Amino acid sequence: MSISKAQQRAAANYVKKSYDRIEVKVTKGRKEIIQAHANKKDGGSLNAFINRAINETMERDSSGEGAE
Repeated sequence: MSISKAQQRAAANYVKKSYDRIEVKVTKGRKEIIQAHANKKDGGSLNAFINRAINETMERDSSGEGAE
């Protein structure tokens, strides 16, 4: 089943309106290590893993745990 060009454009427009993009740079080889961890913990979604890590860190920082 192929996706039409109109469907591709509609999906791209939805993503553009609904999400911000952040580029994360990691040292060579680290991406594979992070991906392997995400495969175990977040169903293989690197994006879900990064979002979970951000949310947990922000929550921890807000509660005063680990504050410097």
